Amino acid sequence: MAFDSLTAFIAMEGHGPYVWTCYGAFFLLLGGLVYWSLRQRRQVMAAQRRELARAPASNMAAGERTRAASFTRVNASQD
Repeated sequence: MAFDSLTAFIAMEGHGPYVWTCYGAFFLLLGGLVYWSLRQRRQVMAAQRRELARAPASNMAAGERTRAASFTRVNASQD
């Protein structure tokens, strides 16, 4: 093992406070980013669900029917 004891590993020959602070900041920011991303995703999904639930109701209230796409085959003439 590179270090004689756990205390020597934590101290890292005087560089320990800097190293452990960097690790702490990294994991804190990474956790914050994961939390923020999940929260944003939940908000977007909820907004999309609300929009989807509202869209058909507003179309039916106006008396409009949604039409499916229709495909008509066009025969091109060969000149």
